[in-house]
Amino acid sequence: MPTQIRPSQLPNWLDTVRIHGEPIVLDVREPHELRLSSVKANGFELIAIPMGVIPPRLPELDPKRPIACLCHHGGRSMQVAGFLKARGFAHVTNIAGGIYAWAAELDPTVARY
Repeated sequence: MPTQIRPSQLPNWLDTVRIHGEPIVLDVREPHELRLSSVKANGFELIAIPMGVIPPRLPELDPKRPIACLCHHGGRSMQVAGFLKARGFAHVTNIAGGIYAWAAELDPTVARY
């Protein structure tokens, strides 16, 4: 089972895992959700791949780089984090509470929906 962090813990997680490569926040929400609300890359690379197409697009992700998975509330991203972990991705975590919690804890300019 992958670890979980709250959005407020993301800066510390980024500092801790940076020794393994540039961290990625993997947003697994659908395109229409991205149009409603999105985060800004700050200290990480932001990659958006909807959950349903992660398997065929898996080669786009480097299993050695740290990845924090993000969705609306944390359920889909936890499933993706488990999927990645089971396929040998070494440094994977889930952002508990998703973008909804991100807006409350890290950046109030991020739209809630």
